[in-house]
Amino acid sequence: MSKENVDVSLEGNKLPTSLQQVGIITKNEMLNYFRSRRFLVLLVIALLISGLLTFAVWHAGISNVATNALGFYSTWWGFSATLLVVFCAVFFGGDAISGEFQNKTGYFLVGNPIRRSSIYIGKWIAAFVASLIIFGVFTVITLANGFGYFGVNIPNLFVESFAFTILYLVAALGFTFFFSSVFKTSSMSIMVTVILLLFGFSLIDALLTDLVHIEPWFSLAYGSGIVGNVMTSPFPAHITSTHIGAGGRGPLFTTYNATIPEGIAIMVVYFAVTAILGLYLFERKEFN
Repeated sequence: MSKENVDVSLEGNKLPTSLQQVGIITKNEMLNYFRSRRFLVLLVIALLISGLLTFAVWHAGISNVATNALGFYSTWWGFSATLLVVFCAVFFGGDAISGEFQNKTGYFLVGNPIRRSSIYIGKWIAAFVASLIIFGVFTVITLANGFGYFGVNIPNLFVESFAFTILYLVAALGFTFFFSSVFKTSSMSIMVTVILLLFGFSLIDALLTDLVHIEPWFSLAYGSGIVGNVMTSPFPAHITSTHIGAGGRGPLFTTYNATIPEGIAIMVVYFAVTAILGLYLFERKEFN
């Protein structure tokens, strides 16, 4: 965030309230997204994903993709929505705090009579609002395809999945803001969050479940599994164990699926813990 934006926003004799400070930071951060073109880049990515899905369904034929509306939304939304969450979290939150240290802009920002908590919250709200706009576009295209094939028929389970996706977005942004507060370089904070959200959690989940048969209840990826599973009928069993090999005497293979209450709890706890820790670290760090 530029020094000029903050100086203009805080000019005058009356110090803005904490709420006004949050609004100022949110507004300026949104402007920064548009100026840096990262919002446009992510919008193009969302449109490309939507376009590829639209072409794939059209080319394969709807009869080969789904026989009803719920099956269509389950196929379209499950994986694509969670992937888009990761993109939004990384693009808008990966360097939200670390960038202030790396670019030295935070030195001028905290020199103004403005709370660090207002800076942190304002930046988080801006990232959340920008992500919602991206998801709004993706959702409209999803619904347009669904209406074209199955009419105006929005399954209740898709609405639940959409709500869980937004909750996952909230948790993922809290997670990325935490690592953005840990590191003072944008490249490091972005790299760590990309690795963990795209590969790290899934790899840890697989190793724990396959090797030691432990439920990965502490994994954000595990909790976010309810985004796709909620549209599966019937809902996948919490624990499934099978023996691999001839005669069912091979190694035991165990699969875990988070229940809906468990998935919600995991994502809520991730957001609360990482957001608080991220703000705590940001409050204690010094700008040089």
